[in-house]
Amino acid sequence: MESYDLIIIGAGPAGLTAGLYAGRARLRTLVLEMMMPGGYAATTELIENYPGIRSISGMDLATKLVSHAQDFGALLASAAATKLEETDDGFRVTAGTEAYAAKSVIVATGTGYKKLGVPGEDELIGRGVSYCATCDGPFFKNEDILVVGGGDSALQEALYLTTFAKTITLVHRRDEFRGTPILGERARAHEKIECLFSHTVERINGTDGVESVDLMDHKAGEKRTVLVTGVFLFVGMEPKTEIAGELAERNDKGFILTDEAMKTKTKGLFAAGDCRCKPLRQIATAVGDGATAAFMAQKYIEDGKW
Repeated sequence: MESYDLIIIGAGPAGLTAGLYAGRARLRTLVLEMMMPGGYAATTELIENYPGIRSISGMDLATKLVSHAQDFGALLASAAATKLEETDDGFRVTAGTEAYAAKSVIVATGTGYKKLGVPGEDELIGRGVSYCATCDGPFFKNEDILVVGGGDSALQEALYLTTFAKTITLVHRRDEFRGTPILGERARAHEKIECLFSHTVERINGTDGVESVDLMDHKAGEKRTVLVTGVFLFVGMEPKTEIAGELAERNDKGFILTDEAMKTKTKGLFAAGDCRCKPLRQIATAVGDGATAAFMAQKYIEDGKW
């Protein structure tokens, strides 16, 4: 069984930053990622609130984070961590058919898109229902589509989708957007976007693909049907923290509880990034978490103090 000083589970901004700091500290470091390095940041078309960088595509930022971590010696492996166990001298992480030993572990598994939970959603995933505009937007060139949500993700993705779509119906259950005001202003002003407030999705209709969406107008108390071929859902995120099991405490929503040093309840186990319970989930806060977690892991490995 291969041994490392530190294993980082997740290669989003938090995990890659932790890998950079750990590698720079000369820790033998392995970063495990089941999907594409960079996390959901890599699927973001444009990032314009990362300090010092006026604007950059998510993929470009992810590529830079990966190369930076690798430059300092962090090893990246494409594998899904399926089991995390505490041992007498640290931890054992199982990924596929392989098992790895580590003195310390950082869980940086991030979040996944929350489902809307309406009829037709599961049946039409991949056939018109999507959770990623960057991934699937080009398939809807000159078509009518619907976007659900009112936060930053929904607004950013709706604006991005105007590059391809003929029209966009932006549906939000509240009276006002929850996202950054400047994004809301851009959405309202865009000629391709129609904003429907106080509306919710009742059903997504279609056989081989999306054909229409049934909406409820809560102010008028009336139902309406919108003809669209694509539905993009951005209604929140939920943590992917099952790997931590009983080794970490979680709140009622599943986010891992840590102190300001990123420590969990288990000695040697840290958590960083969006999977952690905190008030703001942004790339800027994720990299701060990753740096702190790696620094504290280094101190733990070198001093044995918790």
